[in-house]
Amino acid sequence: MANTQTAPVMEDFASLLDETLGKDSGFDGSVITGRVLRLDGDVAVVDVGLKSEGRVPLKEFAPPGQKPEVKPGDMIEVYVDRYEDRDGSIILSREKARREEAWTNLEKAFAAQQRCNGVIFGRVKGGFTVDLGGAVAFLPGSQVDIRPVRDVGPLMGSPQPFQILKMDRARGNIVVSRRAVLEETRAEQRAELVQGLKEGMILDGVVKNITDYGAFVDLGGVDGLLHVTDIAWRRINHPSEALQVGQTVKVQVIRFNQDTQRISLGMKQLLADPWEGVAAKYPVGAKYMGRVTNITDYGAFVELEPGVEGLVHVSEMSWTKKNVHPGKIVSTSQEVEVMVLDVDQVKRRISLGLKQCMRNPWEEFLDTHPVGSTVSGEVRNITEFGLFLGLAGDIDGMVHLSDLSWDEAGETAIANYKKGDMVEAKVLDVDVEKERISLGVKQLSADPAAGVMDKLIKGSVVTCVVTQVQANGIEVKVDDAVTGFIRKAELARDRQDQRPDRFGVGDKVDAKIIAVDRQTRRLTLSIKAREVEEEKSAMAEFGSSDSGASLGDILGAAIRRRNQMASDGKE
Repeated sequence: MANTQTAPVMEDFASLLDETLGKDSGFDGSVITGRVLRLDGDVAVVDVGLKSEGRVPLKEFAPPGQKPEVKPGDMIEVYVDRYEDRDGSIILSREKARREEAWTNLEKAFAAQQRCNGVIFGRVKGGFTVDLGGAVAFLPGSQVDIRPVRDVGPLMGSPQPFQILKMDRARGNIVVSRRAVLEETRAEQRAELVQGLKEGMILDGVVKNITDYGAFVDLGGVDGLLHVTDIAWRRINHPSEALQVGQTVKVQVIRFNQDTQRISLGMKQLLADPWEGVAAKYPVGAKYMGRVTNITDYGAFVELEPGVEGLVHVSEMSWTKKNVHPGKIVSTSQEVEVMVLDVDQVKRRISLGLKQCMRNPWEEFLDTHPVGSTVSGEVRNITEFGLFLGLAGDIDGMVHLSDLSWDEAGETAIANYKKGDMVEAKVLDVDVEKERISLGVKQLSADPAAGVMDKLIKGSVVTCVVTQVQANGIEVKVDDAVTGFIRKAELARDRQDQRPDRFGVGDKVDAKIIAVDRQTRRLTLSIKAREVEEEKSAMAEFGSSDSGASLGDILGAAIRRRNQMASDGKE
């Protein structure tokens, strides 16, 4: 009997407890609408139409740091977290209600592949957190923008469109992308822009990337190349000198290829062309100050004004430095004075001269050292044809072999000099146009053969002294002043006597002058010609065709007569 009475009592107690605590109320986990009754401390008391009032933390009505926007009488949707707790209150959540509503809406958007709006509010490892109207989503760093973004600060806190990439309600995971939205928008803008793109259009763009040869500019969905030569009229060695990534620029479409979709842009085309009227602005012969902008192996470029450059060829850089690299004469950014030598406005070329702004050192030398004056210089070089002396003004003068000595041959006289010797010479000639200075050492003294040369006439017979015996002839001197040479074939009339070894140094011989070179002061002589001439004279005077005299008799008589005349002359 005891057992049968206890069971009903226990069941009634359990039913009463469930009714009291609301275990089977059916409201747990549901979203319902309630009215705010009052604000009590840090909670809002809400009437949801149940036997007990619910409580919602005020912090769920506003983001952190902001004042909750809720007041008595407001109708709000709340999530029933627990129907009744031990105190008999209903635990409500405004945040969970928003989340449940957001998830429902997001699932619909994800299924329809629609965009959704959200706000970036936090930074986490690998990306950012986004509030999608109550649901928190993850935004990977690679999905923030089309280009890498260094500072996301301006994007945080402002509504942005996003595309849902993946969502799992059971795990509460949502992955979104802002980049997908931008790429879709960019593709639409690109199609619209390309369709209406024409050469000559002026557009605004953003510098996207910088390379050595130019910069890529984003025109809003499509990129164009701004070549380094089209950035400015002035010389730009690298695009980074004038542009930086992210900079907004105004550009003009200068070329557009419909087939390849390549767009060439220009900035300098929007500015006035500085080459217009450049020929009148920079007349030939005028001098200007300019800045060296670039140095090459063949010269240096000088900027006369922004966008207008001229070339100073290496040959026009210095009067004296002929085989020197331009970088050893001028340096980049140096201010120099130049003269305009030529202007070709069509080809956009200006030829400039640097040395023309300095006095010609050969003209200056001629002014200070006229022909006939004496100079002194150091032997800088010795060549097979003479000496080069260093003179004032960093120029050279040459002493030719023939101007080294009156007496010695040039090849012999040059052996007396070596590099570094100080040599005194006379200025013989200055050719300013050819940049040549002729000097003479022997001209410092009088010509010992000056009077003798006037007496020497071609065809006359002279007495000379043998000074050197060679295999091909003998060298002689006339009046101890003028050098002459008698070739082997001219040593005698008879072939058996045409031997140089018949003569010795110091021997005196009579020879006929065949040729006179007054410039080199050398004679060409012939003993054979003298003998032939004497034979003809003897035949004419002492012999005849019918006299019967022999050639020996005739020559003997002629020789005796010549000797007699010689002895009479001595008396």
